[in-house]
Amino acid sequence: MNTRVAAVAELERRIGHSFADRELLERALTHGSVTKGSPRIADNERLEFLGDRVLNLAVAEQIMALLPQATEGELSKLMNQLVSSRPCADAARRAGLRDALRVDASATKVGARDSERVLGDACEALIAALYLDAGFMVARAFVLEFWAEAFAHLDAPGKDPKTLLQEWAMARGLPVPTYRVVRQDGSAHEPVFTVEVSLPNLEPAAAMGGSKREAERLAADILYIRQTGVL
Repeated sequence: MNTRVAAVAELERRIGHSFADRELLERALTHGSVTKGSPRIADNERLEFLGDRVLNLAVAEQIMALLPQATEGELSKLMNQLVSSRPCADAARRAGLRDALRVDASATKVGARDSERVLGDACEALIAALYLDAGFMVARAFVLEFWAEAFAHLDAPGKDPKTLLQEWAMARGLPVPTYRVVRQDGSAHEPVFTVEVSLPNLEPAAAMGGSKREAERLAADILYIRQTGVL
């Protein structure tokens, strides 16, 4: 069994579902870098579109059940946090999507497999594939399992890593953290930015992301955890 076949088998084991439609699963796992615009190979972009809607429905249903007293505005704020790229990418990593993805070698070299955007999009595509292969309840079960920790902390939503790092720095009399792009790879369609964050007398932290904002947040998260030990 080759490495990717084993990774796909592990993905199905973790999510608790064996796909009847294998082509559907492969499409969900195929990044756009593989197809290069070829009509003969289907990537996961259309599934991502559908998966986003299924995810929104599953999350909206769950947070309304968990927070019966929350206002529409509070629910909307939580909704935006729960369906953003980061929780989707976190769910993708826990499900084992990273190694199961079909990604072009050149895109892999510039970090596509670890990109928050790529992983988040693939997670939404997988949700759509589960919906099409087995129905809403199976797709919903995936969301409930892999968003379980986020749902468990709805009454105490976490702050953005950049905010946490800035508050930590200011409490110690340090200036606002500085961010700079140290490298840009990939194509114009799929850029990968490497951003470094620094504070006086501390070793800088660097991270890659599909956007400058994503890379800044990941770098801030690394530096904050390094200094505080808080995950």
